[in-house]
Amino acid sequence: MFVTHLSLADFRSYGGVEVPLEAGVTVFTGANGQGKTNLVEAIEFLATLGSHRVASEAPLVRAGAERAIARARVQAGLEDTRSLLLEIEIIPGRANKASLNRAPLRRPRDLLGALRVVLFSPEDLAIVKGDPGERRRFIDELVTARWPRLAGVRADYDQVLRQRSSLLKTLSGRHGRVAGEGVEVTLDIWDAQLAALGAELVAARLATLAELAPLLASAYADIAPTNNLAAATYKSSALPALVEPEPPSLVELVETTATPTVPELAAQLEARMRERRGEEIARGLCLVGPHRDDITLTLGDLPTKGYASHGEAWSMALALRLAGFALLRADGVEPVLILDDVFAELDETRRARLAELIAGAEQVLITAAVAADVPTALSGRRFSVQNATVTMEADGGSDG
Repeated sequence: MFVTHLSLADFRSYGGVEVPLEAGVTVFTGANGQGKTNLVEAIEFLATLGSHRVASEAPLVRAGAERAIARARVQAGLEDTRSLLLEIEIIPGRANKASLNRAPLRRPRDLLGALRVVLFSPEDLAIVKGDPGERRRFIDELVTARWPRLAGVRADYDQVLRQRSSLLKTLSGRHGRVAGEGVEVTLDIWDAQLAALGAELVAARLATLAELAPLLASAYADIAPTNNLAAATYKSSALPALVEPEPPSLVELVETTATPTVPELAAQLEARMRERRGEEIARGLCLVGPHRDDITLTLGDLPTKGYASHGEAWSMALALRLAGFALLRADGVEPVLILDDVFAELDETRRARLAELIAGAEQVLITAAVAADVPTALSGRRFSVQNATVTMEADGGSDG
């Protein structure tokens, strides 16, 4: 799939802009702060309902405007001319509105799956060097891209987690309230719900990470000028088969059919909650569940966090994204690949290797402050972006 047209109204720095796109490579160049990343961020938001730059949606709306609109026409494939029109209206402080082919959707998340995007940006270094939440976000975004219905499972899990956390704080006395009779029975109910939803998320993460592992090793070997083996294993806060020390590799788990089923995972999560109930009540926190899990990234025998050089960390982050891209393609989907201000961070060797790896992608959208940073092998359409005005270079007209 690929985007054939992008339309924005009051999105970030753009009062209004129309950008014609096509398959192949498109490069947006311009100095920092001119609006080039805003364009690819809008495409990312339409695909994921999230942004790699901000956690809240308010900054996506142009200063002084009440709402923003992002709209994209998406073609199914190079030889499949069917298309969809995706639109989302971002309204700070209120529920967003989404439509597909101009028909309103009941929920914005019903838009998920209509456009798939893999985006790499300088912020992705946090996946390697940051806290566990960054790695959970990475795997959950990939899981949702593969199975859009799991966005609903994630939303339900977060809601139950909030309710259970509130109840634990009440039991701990941190809210200044005394728990009434039957509260522990209510906690049992929340335990069962959290375990059931959490088991679905963990199962999807395990399945995805197991398939990602060989792709990650291959991508890292293709990018980095070293012979280190890149690996990723799941670190669970709850499940005995997956806790440290020395958790088994996910490849081994799958090959030996040791990966638990969803009901087995739910039972293990619920049992672990009962074991740690006293500690959870004392601390007023949910200590068990996928919201506490992590992914251990390693190069050779050493973890990347704390041991990898800057170049190795960059290569690992890029390899993770490329592995995700390859996994979606293996699922039969051609996602849009977005490289946001990436080439300036890479040396000449890694630039050349990356260019070679992505040359066959159906659509690649690149942003760069300096055109010379983009390898000449990535030829295609070029737009200059200046003061929120987008101009096609050389062989095209302009759109402002």
